[in-house]
Amino acid sequence: MNEEVTRVLALSAAGHNNCEIARRTGVPRSTISAWVNGRTPRYGTQRARGGACLRCGGVGFPFPAILESQYAYLLGLYLGDGCLLRHPRGVHRLHVALDAAHPVIAAECEAAMAIVMPASRATCHRDRRCRMLNVVSYSTHWPHLFPQHGPGVKHRRRIALEPWQQRIVDRYPGRLLRGLIHSDGCRVVNRIRRPKKTYAYPRYFFSNRSLDIQRVFCAACDRLEVAWRQDGRWSISVARRDAVAVLDRHIGPKR
Repeated sequence: MNEEVTRVLALSAAGHNNCEIARRTGVPRSTISAWVNGRTPRYGTQRARGGACLRCGGVGFPFPAILESQYAYLLGLYLGDGCLLRHPRGVHRLHVALDAAHPVIAAECEAAMAIVMPASRATCHRDRRCRMLNVVSYSTHWPHLFPQHGPGVKHRRRIALEPWQQRIVDRYPGRLLRGLIHSDGCRVVNRIRRPKKTYAYPRYFFSNRSLDIQRVFCAACDRLEVAWRQDGRWSISVARRDAVAVLDRHIGPKR
């Protein structure tokens, strides 16, 4: 049942209407409407009530694998280009700014927000002034899931994962790296021209001004046995063929 709910929520977050979701999944439209509006069924032994989050008793422990996987990805996006903005009555807006050239990444981010916080609808808005896609979700619980939130920009304060976050990241390092690369990284093709031949090979870069976030990236690479090296003060490079092949299995070119 959990997989069915998360699939419905992901399709809804990607913009499919209830009729189309019903055709794809076989779930009745009335049930889909209830799930999309936050009336989700039981996870484990507890009910996921409106607004409840992973850390407030809304779902059973241990967390369903799909939630941990999507949370690891969302954590990477947040550490890269995300922030929490406070609104009245304790509500916070999770805001992730993404390049408008990659709408598939924005849709994946939107689906991850909807799965991690199903009672709070995620939306995507285009900012034509700076060619950005802003993916947002409102909830009183977002600070519980991102305790790294604090005043000022992230590279001017200490960023450290909580033990419960580290356990999730250790289980899903590839999902964390996917989020970090989708927000603050890239996959490029290097070309080296020689007199008789031109060599071309892919490589990954991750750039962030926070040394703490760089260390989170490098630790996840180490977990996957991906070789990396420092490329300037703010950038990490992954260029070895076997290491790039591992990241390609988890990330691949941006879309």
